[in-house]
Amino acid sequence: MAKINDKGTLREANCSEELMAMRDSLDILGGKWKLMILRFLTNRTHQVIHFKKMQREIDGISAKMLSKELKELEINLLVSRTAQQTKPATVIYAITEYGKSVLPVTETLVNWGLNHRKKIIETIDK
Repeated sequence: MAKINDKGTLREANCSEELMAMRDSLDILGGKWKLMILRFLTNRTHQVIHFKKMQREIDGISAKMLSKELKELEINLLVSRTAQQTKPATVIYAITEYGKSVLPVTETLVNWGLNHRKKIIETIDK
């Protein structure tokens, strides 16, 4: 069970609290694209990332969906948006320090996905 700091006392979360926390996490990180965007930005922390670069490199995402997801990630403090004083105007996106706290989640999902794909292929090859 997860631990909760309750007024200075560390205690185990009950099932209801854990399920509520999971729902909150899925509300913020759920959907087809958010974790992919965060992983993309995490893997490119030393690059300047513009909107069009993300749209080109995240296979299948539309401009409208990328814009929507980036706004939600920014509202939740996971992504920063910096407008450049250039003509034409350009915007740079980056993962925030807080956004990097999602890295263990994406790392676990990547590893699970790789193992699952291998397991399915092994099953088909039998």
